[in-house]
This record gives sequence, structure tokens and C-alpha cells, in this order.
Amino acid sequence: MNGGYRVPYDPRSALGKLASGSETSVAWDELWQELYHQGDVGEASYAALPQLVHIYRERGQIDWNTYAIVATIELARDSHDNPAVPAWLQNEYQSALTELAQIGLVELQRAENPETARSILAVLALWKGLRTYARLLVDYSEDELLEFQIPAIGGAG
Repeated sequence: MNGGYRVPYDPRSALGKLASGSETSVAWDELWQELYHQGDVGEASYAALPQLVHIYRERGQIDWNTYAIVATIELARDSHDNPAVPAWLQNEYQSALTELAQIGLVELQRAENPETARSILAVLALWKGLRTYARLLVDYSEDELLEFQIPAIGGAG
């Protein structure tokens, strides 16, 4: 299966590192690099998503990476020339998105930094079909969004 670079990629080694808790920063660097590249994802990206959610649930530690990469892969799914989620994976893929959103409902109250909260909110927005809001949460920091702020109508004058 192809990853984000449109070449074969096997994420099992990196996923194994995450599952065991060893070299997690190395594993995340590899997964971010290989599963998503400038808007491109592949079948390996989709196949890794349920595994990422399973590992996340088992580890039981809040980590923005899982939410952010899941949201990023899901947002890329229907853009560019990315392939569709394979039919054999569709149910497991959708179930994993739902499961992560449900975990996020609980973890949002414990999110200690804006990056984590934004990543959780992006997954929740995707779960509820609010793709535009999810994209804003993934692509822009609060400071960047404030630059877009439209002045209030009827201000003091």
C-alpha cells in the first residue's frame, strides 16, 4: 500500500514503537512524514488510522499527535487526487473515527494545551460532519484565525 509520497510504505514498525512506548518521538516523526505529504495520503494512511486509534486507546495517555494525524488524514481523504478508502477497510476506518471522537469527548476536559484541545475538537467536528470547522482547527492557530477577524458592524463612531 502507498503512503503520502505515493510509494509503498509499511507503517507496522512505527506503529509497534508507539504501542510499546519506545522511541515514540521517532515513530511519530516517521508516521507524520510517511502517512501525509503536502495534502497527499494513500491506502497505507487509511489502514494505519484504525491501528493508531487502537494503540491510543490501549496506551491511555492524552497525545495530540493521534487526534491531529487522524484529522489530517481524514481531511485529505476527499481532496487532491487521493484514493478512496478501500471497501474492505471502510467499516473499520469509520468505526475508528467514531471511537476516537468518543474518547475525545472525555479527554477534552483534561486537555492541558491549545494544540491538544484543537486536535480533539477537529476530530469531533469531523465526527459530526463539520469538515470546514475541522480544517480551520487543523490548519490555523488561534492567533492566525484572529488575523482574519472581521470588525464588528455598527462599531463606535
